[in-house]
Amino acid sequence: MRTPASPIRAEIFSAEHLEQFAGTLAAEQLVHPGKRRGRRLLPRLRENARVLIRSHRAIAEASRQTRTVSPAAEWLLNNFHIVEEQVREIQEDLPPGFYRELPKLASGPLEGYPRVYGLAWSFVAHTDSRIELETLRGFVRAYQRVQPLSIGELWALAISLRVVLVENLRRLAERVAARGIARDQADAIADVLLGTGGIPKPEPATVLQMLEQAPFSQAFAVALVQRLREQDPAVTPALEWLDRRLTREATTAEDLVHVEHQQQIANHATVRNVITSMRLLSSAHWADFFESVSLVHEALCDGTRVEEMDFPTRDRYRHAIEELSRASPHDELEVARRAVRMAASATAEVNASARAANPRFSDPGYYLIAKGRSRLERELDFRVPGRQWLR
Repeated sequence: MRTPASPIRAEIFSAEHLEQFAGTLAAEQLVHPGKRRGRRLLPRLRENARVLIRSHRAIAEASRQTRTVSPAAEWLLNNFHIVEEQVREIQEDLPPGFYRELPKLASGPLEGYPRVYGLAWSFVAHTDSRIELETLRGFVRAYQRVQPLSIGELWALAISLRVVLVENLRRLAERVAARGIARDQADAIADVLLGTGGIPKPEPATVLQMLEQAPFSQAFAVALVQRLREQDPAVTPALEWLDRRLTREATTAEDLVHVEHQQQIANHATVRNVITSMRLLSSAHWADFFESVSLVHEALCDGTRVEEMDFPTRDRYRHAIEELSRASPHDELEVARRAVRMAASATAEVNASARAANPRFSDPGYYLIAKGRSRLERELDFRVPGRQWLR
């Protein structure tokens, strides 16, 4: 049996330590210049969904047969509808065109994936999948003090977090299901050794052959120890074999039971955190979160009345900034600042009567989406893409 990948779990950081780490991460994450297709997330997401469904069925079957299931397994059984909803929403909300626009990592284990996906992965790992919006806000702001994130990346943060949570849950579910299978195998062997159900007890040589052929894992060993300890001396060949096997791996039965118990506690906590965080991500108001961390939004509001406008208008301004940045040598933040400077310059230069006649001169939107756009395009050395030029 293939060993499931390790959970996405690293040293747990406090909010303050997370912000320090965010600055370090921003300095280390290098991205490819220009647009790249990169490594695709959706094929892995679909595979994760298939594995989760398979693991859920195995855990549900164990539960129906009244076998003991772990607390982590119970969380999966009781909340699987949330997981299915997350997968469906991710598939709907991640169009290929949008994905191609995201800057891709140029190095590291996540090379080729979007930078924001790497950021989400690190945040999930160092919080044990427990997402709190205020902590996330501080993390993103600290990251941007070193490396600004684009408008698209900030909008993609929520879906990136969801993708990482699904990946983590897949890994945990595989482990939970594999542990259940290993325990069943150990129970089957123990039933034979103990003569449960009237089965004749096998000869020692047969016992050793059964043990050598069984897939060996930590969960298998722990289940076997727990079933055979304090039993009839007739089963001691099995315990002696197990002790020799554990000695080769530099451990003991007592140590193994302790480690297994600790891992089950850790997996239970992580599964609970994943499900709770999925609920949070579904209910959070991401437009408010986006504007609270967007440097472009902050620049547009600096000395202007943009903050007083409705969200759709502000969003139109930001879309214009993205478009201008893609076809010019300037990043989004610089485009926003130049539009604001033009508005401030117009306010200072135009006389009062002219301002009364056309107050839009003092609005950055005049240069982003209205008649002042051509002037801003010239200043940015904007080059209209061929397809847009034809349209």
